Amino acid sequence: MSAAALERALVAGGGLWSSVEVVAATGSTNTDLAARAARLPEGAVLVAEEQTAGRGRLDRSWVAPPRSGLFFSVLLKPGDSVPQERWGWLTLLAGVAAATGLSRAAGVDTALKWPNDLLVTVNGEERKTGGILAERVGEGVVIGIGLNVTLTEDELPVPEAGSLILAKAAVTDREPLLKAVLRSLEQWYGDWRAAAGDPAASGLQEAYAADCVTLGRHVRADLPGGRTLTGTAEAVDADGRLVIRTAEDKHEAVGAGDVVHLRSVR
Repeated sequence: MSAAALERALVAGGGLWSSVEVVAATGSTNTDLAARAARLPEGAVLVAEEQTAGRGRLDRSWVAPPRSGLFFSVLLKPGDSVPQERWGWLTLLAGVAAATGLSRAAGVDTALKWPNDLLVTVNGEERKTGGILAERVGEGVVIGIGLNVTLTEDELPVPEAGSLILAKAAVTDREPLLKAVLRSLEQWYGDWRAAAGDPAASGLQEAYAADCVTLGRHVRADLPGGRTLTGTAEAVDADGRLVIRTAEDKHEAVGAGDVVHLRSVR
């Protein structure tokens, strides 16, 4: 990918993106960008052709062959315009932006699994093709997105994984896909920030619910501390938490944990 071409397309006066750097390989774009966050303006973008130590939620690894996917991180600094208690929505916002951008640019339906997975359909099955990791860094947040683009069945890390090419995407050229996701992210972030981070007023809460296939499913949530919660995922609340109705007809909001789809109850 060409950093110069990406900068010409994305870095404009008054826009969000301030710089685009492309490196041949690195351990983790999130780690690298976080280390420089204090010295960089908002809107810095770091892209890697290959990640050798990519990280997902719960410190899971994310690896893929060189140039087989999109591996990038962005630096956002909402500042005082958004109360910090609403910054947790940035993970979900990135999911909506990525799904929107990919659906438009690749011509493939992209769904969301709470809180940070991107799913595509391969041979009638939902498979994870991407993930999002948001990390607080001083006065800002680094958001990393990893997306499998051209991985074949033999190259997938696990059978449950997928890629855009396996989902029969119309476009698998990574540069237009990256530009589409970043433009979508700029739009959603701008709307959210203009609404002081209010997920309802910005339309983010409604958009996330519309794309989230976790809702309506019977799920198991493996929570911190070893606790497990099973029930029906009914909503995403104003704090971005997943609301689960248990067999005892009690509602519990889950803010962190690993959620497994068990079956659909729609």
